[in-house]
Amino acid sequence: MRLLPALSSALVALMLASLTIGAAHVDLRAIFRDPQAMLVLLESRLPRTMAVALTGAALSVAGVLIQALVRNRFVGPDTSGTAEGAALGLLAITILWPESPLWLRMLAASLSAMMSTALFLAVIRRLPVREVMLVPIAGLVLSGVLGSVVTFIGWQTDLMQYVGTWLYSGEFSGVIAGRYELLWIAALAAGLAWFSADRFAILGLGDQVATGLGLSTAAVMRLGMAVVSVVTAMVVTTVGMIPFVGLVVPNLVARVMGDNLRASLPVVALSGAVLVLACDLLGRLVIRPYEMPAGVILGVLGAVLFLWLLHRRPAHG
Repeated sequence: MRLLPALSSALVALMLASLTIGAAHVDLRAIFRDPQAMLVLLESRLPRTMAVALTGAALSVAGVLIQALVRNRFVGPDTSGTAEGAALGLLAITILWPESPLWLRMLAASLSAMMSTALFLAVIRRLPVREVMLVPIAGLVLSGVLGSVVTFIGWQTDLMQYVGTWLYSGEFSGVIAGRYELLWIAALAAGLAWFSADRFAILGLGDQVATGLGLSTAAVMRLGMAVVSVVTAMVVTTVGMIPFVGLVVPNLVARVMGDNLRASLPVVALSGAVLVLACDLLGRLVIRPYEMPAGVILGVLGAVLFLWLLHRRPAHG
């Protein structure tokens, strides 16, 4: 498989570039002789680079899972109400317990995201099976409703700055050491998907086929919802929601590799990391020395890629 070495090389190159690009000059060849450069590297550049890579990889894998759960390629964690659900949980715990510890905020966001995902699944199960495009429309409507609730509550409680950070910023400039480690939880949750890849692939064939093959569809659904919810909650809590990654990357990889989840998940993770890292680097360079949020660039690029996916016939039937 040539994609894995190529993507791995691209990721390493982008990560090295990420360590050197920024407002402060960092020469990797002289970091052991320059304490200031070492400080910038360890406290800012390295945490940011890891945060970007982990976010892209985890969101891409979460996108694969939610598409398998709903058996529709035109949904993602950011278009199914999951991100808005996580933000609603964060908003609730912030209002009810402003001094709550980080682990409790993480738990509240994860549980709320899981409930919103379960609501989305319940809604689409009532839709006509043949009306495939109603699924993403239902997801967008649910996202809009939950987003409106979050915005209304945030406005009434003077917490719009938090809401904007969770749902609309999608940027990594504030990431420093000690403020991105939650994303390792998201990466571990996404890693669980690989061990159950065959089960998710069977689930994608339909409930009747999966049950006939001896698969417990309810257990796999719960596992998938848990992984998607934890990944989304950790990303929303740490850097804000990054649009289109979980929607576009799985589709692009599927067009090249087909539906073999066990083989394609590592490629999906690497592709997501490369895409988000490239957009973050572009955001640092386009108006240098200022920065443009990676979420803005991904919003534009993701929309273009999504339109291309809609009008391009799949390579694999």
